[in-house]
Amino acid sequence: MSEQLQLDFDKIIKTSKFSNEEIQSKKFFLKKFIENGFPNRKQEDWKFLDISQIIKKNISDLSFFNDYSLSNKIDSSIFVDGLEHNKIIFINGRIEKIDFSYEDQNKIEIKDGTKKDISFDYENSLIDLNSAFINKIFKIIVNKNYSLKKPLIIYHSTNDKMKSTNVNLRLDFELGENSCLRLIDFFTDNTNKNFINIFYNFNLLKDSILKNYKIDKFKNDNLKYSFNNIEHSNNSVSETFILSAGSDYFKNEINCNLNGEYSSAFINGVFSLKENQQHEIRTTINHLVENTKSYQLIKSVLGKEAKSAYQGKIFVNSKAQKTDGYQLSKAILLDETSEFNAKPELEIYADDVKCSHGSASGSLNEDSIFYLMSRGLNYQQSKELLINGFLLDVVEKITDSEIKNLIKNIIGLKE
Repeated sequence: MSEQLQLDFDKIIKTSKFSNEEIQSKKFFLKKFIENGFPNRKQEDWKFLDISQIIKKNISDLSFFNDYSLSNKIDSSIFVDGLEHNKIIFINGRIEKIDFSYEDQNKIEIKDGTKKDISFDYENSLIDLNSAFINKIFKIIVNKNYSLKKPLIIYHSTNDKMKSTNVNLRLDFELGENSCLRLIDFFTDNTNKNFINIFYNFNLLKDSILKNYKIDKFKNDNLKYSFNNIEHSNNSVSETFILSAGSDYFKNEINCNLNGEYSSAFINGVFSLKENQQHEIRTTINHLVENTKSYQLIKSVLGKEAKSAYQGKIFVNSKAQKTDGYQLSKAILLDETSEFNAKPELEIYADDVKCSHGSASGSLNEDSIFYLMSRGLNYQQSKELLINGFLLDVVEKITDSEIKNLIKNIIGLKE
């Protein structure tokens, strides 16, 4: 693999206009990735879903070269109907359009961050891979005291030009004091057998609010990894919702650093997996100062041979008195071959805290199904109604009513 990596890296350097400093930085990250390779089950964070083996099994001859000089036609049929929104459109890993036409143009700044330091202090070989092969890094800045009038939808799309290719994306966001961003990641893949590697970095200044909704609904054979790093200042709030349903493999990883007093992080997620899919959510909430709060709720509905995992860690620093941390995961297994793995963790070094975690899994309650059938529903309708109520509990945690209704329609949930 190292030989293929080096050949593809040389192609990237030849077809891109990087400075000598950027090239040296990229060579450093390439060397790190070659030394460590893809994560595998020997690493604790990857014990449930070994991406190294999954890539070997599903993608033959993975290419790391992506020619970003080639533009792609935008297919407007991928756009979300019934919701006015701003757009960033990625096709095959290349940004084809950035459109903030609904906003005051002097309140949103878009900067090319490629020439800046692209390092990140986190031991993760997939971030090293991203840093080595990324082409452009845009930084989106929401200015002080400005709340976007419309949501921003980031479209992640691939077409038939892509096959057995590694695609790397990165965006940086800065939310100024007392600002608000509603962000939807919307995955619309038309191809298969690619490995898509996404890294977002968020810097939330005082009193800012981030609402991020990740929607992977449509069936595809791509493998995906997404890492969000969120830095919180005083009284800032992040709300993350994940619908994990479409891809063959998807691991979402969220790292929240609650650096400011009265900052809060909320993470809610739904796994809705059919046959043979493998999805994971891993969260790390670091309570680093006094008076911070976190809440996490993850629910899974798993079909035949489907596998999901949730690893959730709450870390409380010795300075972080009056921390309030909560996490819960639940799973419904629809088949004897379904598998759910949970690894809840509490690491607490303060004494004035309120933290709890829990996990439960099982099949649908046959008594509840029998009761619904006695009221006139058939067996399938009864199952669907119980699953609907199980997942609706998570979706109702979404605080934005417009986006909540959109996600209910996408999932097919009913009140």
